[in-house]
Amino acid sequence: MITLRNVTLRRGVKVVLEGATVTLNPGEKASLIGRNGAGKSSLFALLTERLQADQGDVEIPPGWRIGEVAQHMPETGQPASDFVLDGDLPLVAAREQLAAAEASGDGHAMADAHVALENAGAFDARARAQALLLGLGFRGEQLDAPVDSFSGGWRMRLQLARALMCPSDLLLLDEPTNHLDLDALVWLENWLKRYPGTLLVISHDREFLDAITTVTLHLEDAQLTRYGGNYSTFEMMRAERMEQQQAAFAKQQDKIAHLQRFIDRFKAQATKAKQAQSRVKALARMEKLAPVLTASDFDFSFREPVSLPNPMLTMRELRCGYPLPAGESDPQAQPGDEPGAKVIVRHVNRTVLAGQRIGILGANGQGKSTLVKTIAHALAPQGGTLIEGKGLAIGYFAQQELDLLSEDDTPLQRMIRLAREVSPNAREQELRNFLGQFRFTGDMVNQSVGTLSGGERARLVMATIVWQRPNLLLLDEPTNHLDLTTREALSIALNEFEGTVMLVSHDRALLRETCDEFWLVSTGGVEPFDGDLDDYQQWLLEVSRAQARGLPPPPAPRPVLASETVSAATATGKAGGKPSAAPATAPAAAANPKDDRKRAAQARTELANRTRPLRHEIAQIDSRMDKLNAEKGELEAQLSTAGLSGAEIADAGRRLNHVCAEIEMLEERWLTLNEQIEQLTSEAGG
Repeated sequence: MITLRNVTLRRGVKVVLEGATVTLNPGEKASLIGRNGAGKSSLFALLTERLQADQGDVEIPPGWRIGEVAQHMPETGQPASDFVLDGDLPLVAAREQLAAAEASGDGHAMADAHVALENAGAFDARARAQALLLGLGFRGEQLDAPVDSFSGGWRMRLQLARALMCPSDLLLLDEPTNHLDLDALVWLENWLKRYPGTLLVISHDREFLDAITTVTLHLEDAQLTRYGGNYSTFEMMRAERMEQQQAAFAKQQDKIAHLQRFIDRFKAQATKAKQAQSRVKALARMEKLAPVLTASDFDFSFREPVSLPNPMLTMRELRCGYPLPAGESDPQAQPGDEPGAKVIVRHVNRTVLAGQRIGILGANGQGKSTLVKTIAHALAPQGGTLIEGKGLAIGYFAQQELDLLSEDDTPLQRMIRLAREVSPNAREQELRNFLGQFRFTGDMVNQSVGTLSGGERARLVMATIVWQRPNLLLLDEPTNHLDLTTREALSIALNEFEGTVMLVSHDRALLRETCDEFWLVSTGGVEPFDGDLDDYQQWLLEVSRAQARGLPPPPAPRPVLASETVSAATATGKAGGKPSAAPATAPAAAANPKDDRKRAAQARTELANRTRPLRHEIAQIDSRMDKLNAEKGELEAQLSTAGLSGAEIADAGRRLNHVCAEIEMLEERWLTLNEQIEQLTSEAGG
């Protein structure tokens, strides 16, 4: 087991741990949580002996192999699969052992080396390494690409795969989900559930922690406290503990006040002096309980938008991508693509209305960020049209904060420049006060952006967005580097925001709490996803199973258009059920007029019976569409009325979106039903 006994750890003048005592048993999966800057990474460094405790003992079983993600990525042209394979240290040692034995010609040593290779799983090692890469989102053609051809986020995935490749008894993971999309996160979650060793993970993703951990270590104010249970259990237990502590503190304060009143009243009276002195000693001996003080929670809100255009965006046959270097062309280009451009997403036909909350799903590389960048004007459209509503104001949060900030800037300089563009009359003190709401206080407003942490940069970008009063938020992985408290503040702010939100995130709690519909970016297109995040995870599991069996992936759930449905009557005829009654054809010479009339009457009766349900459904659709069109007219008139509040506009916009969608669906169904009636009439001979 891992034991920390009365451990004190200092980093400079800061005390990270003070008198910490905690135990982790073999095989336990624990989370280490705490605010940014609390010292969680320092505790990892203590466990790996990169730091030494100033006091106390840290005990880890001798011989335990520790796996962790390396902090620095080497520049190397080594293929990705080989780079991950080299993370398996027993395998590397066995290979070196074999090479040395072969060089010396020692037969016994070679035999021992081959045994070591077999024990290290050398024969399926490459397959295991590539399975890790595929699970973390790499495509087949990337498996042997050179390491230095990948961007920073993908290199972090390589480091994670390398850490998972190495057999370990203790696995330390520091924010492993930061650079993962939802697909890779779900895969990692399942992998860690099967991991047999002891796991200690730092993460601010509450659903991830709930899924894989059974122990929570909470680091706050240099105190390390163990809670049995996952993150949600920790929250409940901590709330109960704080309530008990506060009750004990209040009870003690009442007792202290009672003693003090007795002392103050009788200390001057000779007859009571002895009793008063006794109370003074009791008060001095009393171990004072501290009040329950929690670090101030971070909260903010988006200011009310100046206007709410409706629709906000209209995309027609939109193509999203990026320009290629001069002289290069895309070998996978399709007709209609701009020459010299790499098109990632094609044929986007979507409308964004006021008040919508859209979560954008899809695997890495499918084009989620490309779509968002195109809408935000960070990339030019590569075809089609993108029409913006009058008065559209976009607030854009890029996945990499430094895409929106300059390293040499300071928070105050950034806000001063922004204020000149948006609100020229703003005073410097007003900007300082505003930055203070985002935890930029004192000298921090003059600290260069390049020296800020990831969480601080994310808060600065959020501050600039709030100041601009947008009506459309485009958020691309806004929770990277944010601690749990800040994520919760963001969730609350988004739910109170009166405009429209389009969100790309691997944080399932944030998606669940803020989005009421989803778009899926996949196979070069954008379609509505008919389901919630649980449906999406189930679909991902089905895709994974199909790939493992060499089968084509199942289609994603999406709303079924009426034009795609087939009536039971038509389907029965095509699927080998009872064949449709064909008009009887008899030789003209044998025709009997009376029999012909009888057959015609029977055919009309049969046709009426077969079309009656269809005609009944058409009548219901007509009635429903009359009501919907009336409601649509009322909503459009309401939205054109001056003086509405932002909340009223948002509610009306959401309702109009649902009404228009239902009308479109019913129109499709109406056309389909009439086509089926015409087909049945034609088959019946008239």
